[in-house]
Amino acid sequence: MLNSEQHRVSPGSNDVRLSKTETDGKDIAERGAAEVAFAELQKELSELQERLYAESRQALLVVFQAIDAGGKDGTVRAVCSGLNPQGVTVTPFKAPTPEELSHDFLWRIHKAVPARGMIGVFNRSHYEDVLAVRVHHLAPESVWRPRYEMINQFEQQLSACDVRIVKFLLHISKKEQKERFEERLNDPGKQWKFDRGDLAKRALWDDYQAAFEEMLIRCSPPVAPWYVIPADQNWYRNWAVCDILVRTLREMNPRYPPAPDLSDVRID
Repeated sequence: MLNSEQHRVSPGSNDVRLSKTETDGKDIAERGAAEVAFAELQKELSELQERLYAESRQALLVVFQAIDAGGKDGTVRAVCSGLNPQGVTVTPFKAPTPEELSHDFLWRIHKAVPARGMIGVFNRSHYEDVLAVRVHHLAPESVWRPRYEMINQFEQQLSACDVRIVKFLLHISKKEQKERFEERLNDPGKQWKFDRGDLAKRALWDDYQAAFEEMLIRCSPPVAPWYVIPADQNWYRNWAVCDILVRTLREMNPRYPPAPDLSDVRID
């Protein structure tokens, strides 16, 4: 069974090589077994979410990053499908608007941080400001490089305010990305997902991998760890992410508030 620590990027690690990191999961051999385990985990995740919501003392922030076609949308859909919508917020971070660009890069992020009792999901995140900004030269290195430490300080601040953070890099192979792009081109029901700009980004694959690696090395402290999830197989990806979320919530150990004294209540 999955040992989530094997996917975790250790604090202070200085040797993260995505080219040598598996994109196929090896912990569970059969898709059927993984799907059964995933269904059981979803039930527990739902129960833990209810306790988190009732307690309203802690929050959980879940961050997803990936290369294009890496499976962010599918993972969010699968993992969140069993949650109570009242207790979860999903925020996709696209290219910043003119208003957002007029503020510091964390302004739009801080507004979306989940309140106590909530689970917040970021589909892309503040890490775009050391990924896309770096790869596409949207700002000079003197601007984006200090952001690693700014991000660490920001996440430390959230942790001090009872926001637990867990971050997932969905790791697929270049071959798998090609197959997913081809599927989008050939399936009328998926053609709306295809963006010609994705091909230009694909040409920058090595640059993105280097940016991901430095992100993982610089920004995986104990209070906000990164997990690199083998994501070529959707069923493995969903199971691994859900398993880690359940483990995280178990550690948070949310509790129902004490029951009030209702001994004098009478219902006519």
